[in-house]
Amino acid sequence: MQENPVDHDALLRRKRAAEALTARGFPCSEKTLATKATRGGGPPYQLFGRTPLYRWGDVLAWAEGKLTPPRRSTAEGDVETSTGAV
Repeated sequence: MQENPVDHDALLRRKRAAEALTARGFPCSEKTLATKATRGGGPPYQLFGRTPLYRWGDVLAWAEGKLTPPRRSTAEGDVETSTGAV
């Protein structure tokens, strides 16, 4: 297994971006990133010809942005959902 990129400006292919996220603790597949690229809601990417490239800092920020605040019980999630706070 490859180590995670240290350079936030490193450009990664879709498969490598998914592997790096998973190694960092954010389970993600290459297919998920492909679907998000088509439907929206994924990290930003650029095309090099026909190859999508993801900047590691953008991918990591996207994954971290999907985290909820720390919780001490499952009931805390119900309160956030019912009040609209997230």
